[in-house]
Formats: sequence, C-alpha cells, structure tokens
Amino acid sequence: MLLDLSEEHKEHLAFLPQVDSAVVVEFGRIAVEFLRRGTNPKVYEGAARKLNVSSDAVQHGVEGLTYLLTESSKLMISEVDFQDSVYVLGFSEELNKLLLQLYLDNRKEIRTILGELAPSLPSYHSLEWRLDVQLASRSLRQQIKPAVTIKLHLNQNGDHNTKVLQTDPATLLHLVQQLEQALEEMKTNHCRRVVRNIK
Repeated sequence: MLLDLSEEHKEHLAFLPQVDSAVVVEFGRIAVEFLRRGTNPKVYEGAARKLNVSSDAVQHGVEGLTYLLTESSKLMISEVDFQDSVYVLGFSEELNKLLLQLYLDNRKEIRTILGELAPSLPSYHSLEWRLDVQLASRSLRQQIKPAVTIKLHLNQNGDHNTKVLQTDPATLLHLVQQLEQALEEMKTNHCRRVVRNIK
C-alpha cells in the first residue's frame, strides 16, 4: 500500500533535500518529540537560525516529516512500499535510505504514541429495558402511547457509568436497522482491509 501525499505535504518535504543528512536525522527526532510533547516554536527558531532559513520553513519540514512517519506507521506499510512512496518525491538515493531508516527506527514508538493519543471510548457492560404503555389519561380515554426506557451500563477506564435513554418503538426499530446495516457493512472486504490496517 502506497502513501498518497497531497501537494501541500510534498511542498513541505521538498525542504529536506536542501539540508544535510544530520539535519534530516535531527528533524526526525524533533518530529517524534512533536508527537510526544506537542509543538515547540523555540526549537524551530533555533534550527532556523543555524540553517539561515525562516522558522516557517523548518516547521513545515518537520510537520511534513511527522505526517510521513505517522501515516506510514499507522498503516504499517512495508519497507518496499515506504521506499516507493518516497521515491515519488524525487529525492536522492541517500535521502531515501535515510528516511527509510528513520521510519524503521521509530515506527513502533510512533504507533505507541498514537495509541496513547487515541481517546478511550466507553465499552458495553449490560443493558436493562422496560416497555411502558400509556392507555388513557384524564383528557383522553382511549390513547395508546408506548415508550421504551433503556438503562445502559458502560465501562470506561475501570469506572462504571450508567445512561438512561427513552424512545418510542418506531425510533428504536430504526436504530436497530441502522446498527444491523453497519454490522453487515463490517463484513465487506473493504472494511476488513481497513480494520486490518488500523491494527
């Protein structure tokens, strides 16, 4: 699977051939640090002073490298696919090998960082439900008004959470149909491929 880089990312990465290989390695370290701790303008300004370029050029170069490494790590692309993806950029053979080495050295750490950044979503624990039907009221003698009350118990980070939902049967039936359709969609080859690449 090849990476599909936009023109903007290609422009950002076009800065890399203009600098020394040691600078590219340093940009790789800054890119991983950027993922870990966030952006630091002082680092960009210091590097820009040393290279006699604008801090925006340095920042764009690091951001382009960060995108290249994170997308490659996220998709777990092979060495050959990474080389083919970078080859399209028209870099020298030495720079391509350097970028490949950066990718191979950092992909496990980047995947760990991305896993930590992902939000922890609540998971299902149990469900209680009740069907209430109002048959009449003081103003209306013959009235049928059904309502489904659902008590949903969730787990999130070891904490138990409860949500109470109430709906009419028609909306609940529509919700069930949509969920069944989503489950059927997950069985398609395309979704299986996407899920495999996410893991």
